[in-house]
Amino acid sequence: MRRGVRLALDIGDARIGVAASDPHGILATPVETVRRGAGDLDRIVILVSDLEVFEIVVGLPRSLSGREGPAAARIREVAAQIADRIPGAEVRLVDERFTTVTAERMLRERGKKGQKRRAVVDMAAAVVILQHALDFERETGNPPGSPL
Repeated sequence: MRRGVRLALDIGDARIGVAASDPHGILATPVETVRRGAGDLDRIVILVSDLEVFEIVVGLPRSLSGREGPAAARIREVAAQIADRIPGAEVRLVDERFTTVTAERMLRERGKKGQKRRAVVDMAAAVVILQHALDFERETGNPPGSPL
């Protein structure tokens, strides 16, 4: 298992959910939800610097068949912009199928309702994405997903 903090991003049209790992790569925890728009990538750059992140894991939406559609193309574009702004950190794309559904279910089970759940679902989805990536690396010895 590689050591160092990883950051996960669940990039949506309105918000970016952010999660981070501990330096040992064991546990993913929520960080914040960043509003999309002016300054959103600036905030990601600040988080990467503040948390001393060595790798950024970006959720890549795919259909149930595994194909990539227009949403995946948009995510690849944003991931490339992030990679350009943070040359020291590796950006990896990981399959995010079912992460929002899983995050919604977890929040519902914990009693989060309506507006409160919508406010944190992207951050919770980022936690699911990152925890899956950490577990994959721990089980296989390989980095998750594919490099940008």
